[in-house]
Amino acid sequence: MADTPRILALGTAGAVLVAVAACAPQDDQSPTPNPTASCTKGTMPTQTAGKLTIATDEPAYEPWFRQNKPDNGEGYEAAVAYAVADKLGYAPEDVTWTRVKFDAAIAPGPKTFDFDINQFSVTEKRQQAVAFSAPYYLVRQTVIALKSSKIAGKKSLADLKDATLGAQVGTTSYQAITDVIKPTRKPQVFNNNDDAKKALQNGQLDGLVVDLPTAFYMTGAELTGAVIVGQVPQVGAPETFGLLLDKDSPLVPCVNGAIDQLDKAGTLKELQQKWLAEAAGAPELT
Repeated sequence: MADTPRILALGTAGAVLVAVAACAPQDDQSPTPNPTASCTKGTMPTQTAGKLTIATDEPAYEPWFRQNKPDNGEGYEAAVAYAVADKLGYAPEDVTWTRVKFDAAIAPGPKTFDFDINQFSVTEKRQQAVAFSAPYYLVRQTVIALKSSKIAGKKSLADLKDATLGAQVGTTSYQAITDVIKPTRKPQVFNNNDDAKKALQNGQLDGLVVDLPTAFYMTGAELTGAVIVGQVPQVGAPETFGLLLDKDSPLVPCVNGAIDQLDKAGTLKELQQKWLAEAAGAPELT
């Protein structure tokens, strides 16, 4: 979830799963790893000596986490968090989870965590307040609707011009509405996806914009009679998720090194195949 939708066709599941390595513009998103940085468990200046404090939102949604329990290591982002921790030398018992709301995490100021993993899209605006790691996922924004909605089955952005659409506050899902879809009706904004889902269910919205994996989970497990209308076109460079750190965190080079190792080893691809394999095949809105 972030600030600006960007262009890259999602295609097949395989294309999604390799896109992080092949397409993400890493150089512009985070500092270059420093080979002289001390990246061992005993020397890294973490919040608590010998521990790694990782944050995410409350609640933590599937398929990123399972059962709202980050510490079980299940779900794509929980698995990535523990994989990064492992590369940094922290065993599962050395990891402490804390809950931080999305808007609070991206706000300026000192952090109470070492890094936060919560579908943060990397944007220039956010980089003014916080630091991001190299990307661990490439994302697309998607419109979902109830089967009874007037936009169900629509094929183009033009078909959505008269729709009432909504999204979570401060996300690229919302900006996809304002900057790409550009409906004539004012979009509605919600504090979280739970509130947005309720608005969709009670007819307050014609459609809801969320990232693609979330769209698959909502339409498959959370919303009765809901369908994916289609993926929103991206404009410019691919939108990517990165781990969020304090603006001047000395851990950035270490975290980047861990993600680079996971990428080169094929671990990110394996974890995406395990937890996000459904995120393919949604139609494109032209």
